Amino acid sequence: MSSAPPPDAAASPFPPVATIGASAPFGWLAAGARDLARAPGPSLFYGACFAAMGWAVYLVFRHAYEYAYGLTAGFLLLGPFLATGLYDISRRLERGERVRLADTLAAWRANRGAFSLFAVVLIVLMLLWSRASLITFALHFSGEGIPRVDRFLEHVVSVEHADFLATWFAVGGLFALIVFAVSVVSVPLMLDRGTDTIVAALTSVRAFFANPGPLLLWAVLIALTIGAGFATLMIGLVFAAPVVGHATWHAYRALIR
Repeated sequence: MSSAPPPDAAASPFPPVATIGASAPFGWLAAGARDLARAPGPSLFYGACFAAMGWAVYLVFRHAYEYAYGLTAGFLLLGPFLATGLYDISRRLERGERVRLADTLAAWRANRGAFSLFAVVLIVLMLLWSRASLITFALHFSGEGIPRVDRFLEHVVSVEHADFLATWFAVGGLFALIVFAVSVVSVPLMLDRGTDTIVAALTSVRAFFANPGPLLLWAVLIALTIGAGFATLMIGLVFAAPVVGHATWHAYRALIR
């Protein structure tokens, strides 16, 4: 005979967080690739949208590279929200349901308020990072001008600008870590269980601190996968973005019981 849970546990809005193995992120990527193969049409549509957005960032800001750097990072920060349709595809595949692109486009409407607030939070963080990036460039290159994108690698390997690189990567890393911690599982959680923004974000942070090693590895794998997509003139994003999106759903399933 099973006993009822304590009243405080039953009333808690926070779902339990699981502890995962160090190699779990590799399994998530493999599962994401399988979901892409099972629903290629809708998945590649979202991948094409990510690639188009990447090109738009480059074309619009090609004459203001100091903004392009920050906006590219912001593009990555907004990824968890933009991939909602991919999460819904994986959820439908998991349930054995038919996957249609039209159904996934409006998946966020099931929890509109939470999704809207979370989007605002991510946009604010994106704008703050873009501004911080601009200020970092302005402070370090006020005399010689903002470096052009074709000279950026020269500055990366230049000892002369080591202080700039340390500052720029430290600021960007801080923003990326904050956003990653609050969004590891928050969007899939809001989609799947209808939780509010605060509960989803705090649950995501709890999952991060319960599994810092595996989730930092997961962050590195995301950066490498999406980075490879950018390195192929955005073409690789058509495939990389869906794989990461589907894999994030499986990460949510593994982390939240």
